[in-house]
Amino acid sequence: MIATGLTGSIGENHGPNRRLPMIPLGAVLLPSAFLPIHLFEARYLEMITDVLAGEKEFGSVLIRRGSEVGGGEERHDIGTLAHIVEATRLPGERWAVVAVGLQRIRVQAWLPDDPYPIALIEPWLDDREDSPPSSVVVDLSSRLRRLLAGLSELGERVPATDFQVVDEPSNAIFQLMAIAPISVYDRQRLLETRGAQRRAQLLGHLLSEAQETVDMRLTGA
Repeated sequence: MIATGLTGSIGENHGPNRRLPMIPLGAVLLPSAFLPIHLFEARYLEMITDVLAGEKEFGSVLIRRGSEVGGGEERHDIGTLAHIVEATRLPGERWAVVAVGLQRIRVQAWLPDDPYPIALIEPWLDDREDSPPSSVVVDLSSRLRRLLAGLSELGERVPATDFQVVDEPSNAIFQLMAIAPISVYDRQRLLETRGAQRRAQLLGHLLSEAQETVDMRLTGA
């Protein structure tokens, strides 16, 4: 799912050194994209209670090494500020949460996990004048549709090729990143890349690599 109504740098009212609950995950939440999360550990059950009682915001980062369950994982420091748009309490002390990514953040310091992961974070924003031209978004969208169509022809399950992205190029690039059939590690590379134009270039490179593989499979080479 993609948040098609998000534009600009949401959450800029919070300055640096913000103390924020964090959820390390095995997936990358991108700005303007949605992510469903299933919470059942005691530490996150306490976190969700606190988050829902406040601004409904937390930070999401990719786990570098380790597991989502049990703690002690090694974490990336570039992640995403998330806002809870839906939270359903389930039987057996569980929560089903849907969060939307707002903007990139950088962890300045990890605080003790007491009782759940917490970090001091700051916004990780691009220069406003760095936005790529709309023609770049059009080109990347066309290439992504071709790639998805090829994967579908190969029998793979892929998102629909009739997707739409927002007009604002920087957020559109994030949305294309969320749709693209790339690895979680490549998605993290893109998230960490400073500058919307550089992210667009890297995404184009990744799409080209994936297209080469698909073309070879389609021709039986």
